[in-house]
Amino acid sequence: MRFPRLFRPHSNLSIDVNRNIVQSEIDGGVKLQDLSPGSTLHVRTQHTSYLVLVIAGNLALISGHPRYCPQPVLVVIAGSTWGGSILKAHFIGRGMHLEFRHPKYRMPIVTSPIHEIREFPLSPASQMRALGGPARSAQTV
Repeated sequence: MRFPRLFRPHSNLSIDVNRNIVQSEIDGGVKLQDLSPGSTLHVRTQHTSYLVLVIAGNLALISGHPRYCPQPVLVVIAGSTWGGSILKAHFIGRGMHLEFRHPKYRMPIVTSPIHEIREFPLSPASQMRALGGPARSAQTV
């Protein structure tokens, strides 16, 4: 049996930063490197619901925001923050703010706090159709 490697507090980080990192592991989330190309996520934040189709690594098509991505747009997902300058790279975490690079904006887009993350097991053909709205069956991540 293989156990996940858990974060060990680092002496050079503040108590608050160490606490946030540990809390992100408790709250859960998705490591982008653990997702296969074609994986589809529904990310519900405090204000918006996003659909994310992983292309490869941290490259994804994202839609859902009426201003920044009403239609699917190719972005680079940097990771998640706690609302400050510290980024948990290549990670989408509950209670955190998703940060991604949009091709039309110089500064990264930072979402409101993430409430829920779901992965949708869809066929490749269904994934493209799903960008218009979430699928029916989903599993919570």
